[in-house]
Amino acid sequence: MAEKRDYYEVLGVGKDASAEDVKKAYRKLARQYHPDVNKSPDAESKFKEVKDAYDVLSDDQKRATYDQYGHVDPNQGFGGGAQDFGGFGDIFDMFFGGGGGRRDPNAPQRGNDLQYTMTIEFKEAVFGKEKEITIPRTETCDTCHGNGAKPGTKPETCSVCHGSGQQEVVQNTPFGRMVNRRACSNCSGTGRIIKEKCGTCHGSGKVKRQRKIMVRIPAGVDDGAQIRMSGEGEGGTKGGPAGDLYIVLRVKPHEFFERENDDIYCEVPLTFAQAALGDEIEIPTLTEKVKLKVPAGTQTGTYFRLKGKGVPRLRGYGQGDQHVKVTVVTPTNLSEDQKEALRQLSALSGEKANEQHETIFDRMKKAFRGE
Repeated sequence: MAEKRDYYEVLGVGKDASAEDVKKAYRKLARQYHPDVNKSPDAESKFKEVKDAYDVLSDDQKRATYDQYGHVDPNQGFGGGAQDFGGFGDIFDMFFGGGGGRRDPNAPQRGNDLQYTMTIEFKEAVFGKEKEITIPRTETCDTCHGNGAKPGTKPETCSVCHGSGQQEVVQNTPFGRMVNRRACSNCSGTGRIIKEKCGTCHGSGKVKRQRKIMVRIPAGVDDGAQIRMSGEGEGGTKGGPAGDLYIVLRVKPHEFFERENDDIYCEVPLTFAQAALGDEIEIPTLTEKVKLKVPAGTQTGTYFRLKGKGVPRLRGYGQGDQHVKVTVVTPTNLSEDQKEALRQLSALSGEKANEQHETIFDRMKKAFRGE
């Protein structure tokens, strides 16, 4: 297994980076490696690496633990789920003859949590939507109600372990008498024997099903957001509750708009005449087209703010703003009359203009073509 890269290195930030710096770095890289945009073979793995790094560094507690221990969490690890120290119980039993509490194999057990990744459109994340998904999950068998026995019968208590699910093996060693406790070989640690198995689940008490679920996506969610649906995970056993379903949202980039927190950014072109003389132009927003007054003498790169035209705030009231960047487009393929008009304008302005400008643009074009 390849060694995990440092999370700060993955996001390209220092260890003293603020929460906002971490978020900005994540958004930039998530857009770059999003599988719906980047078709490179390693795009998905890089996107997951960036997501894993952000999940840790955006959480104060996880980040503090990572800063202290790195990728090895002494309690549960960041790899997903608790570390398995199952052998320790047997070691202690072997040397000290048991004495610890035993877990009842027949006690109700909660079902596993599930995770589902849902890709949504940019505007679905902005305005919210209800969507139906289909997930494969393990559910309690309806025929036997989870006990694994054929209807009309029931499981019997194991005669070897008497329902404890464990067997004790005594060994005499130079250190003395030692007891090793292990899963009962007769009932496989369940404490029960099913003589007549359910024909539907074949004794497991569970069945695999494709389940359709309606998911309500709240307005204002962003890429990487997580929705928890209580009780929609895998079914529990022996009467235990079902686990939860966690839906991770991936938001597709928009061809015109970009998002930063609750604000929207876009870029619109201006002609030389519009920038110099001023104009009223039409700007698309998330919901409608609005008029924007561009003052005379506007320079390329100028930003204008459309208040309240951004994303609805997920936890609060109101909406963000839309920021419009204008770019003055240099005209190309001018007619001779148009060139002459520009020469006259340049002369009236006291500038010296000649065909050298055109030569410079030609050189730039050649450089881009690799000539």
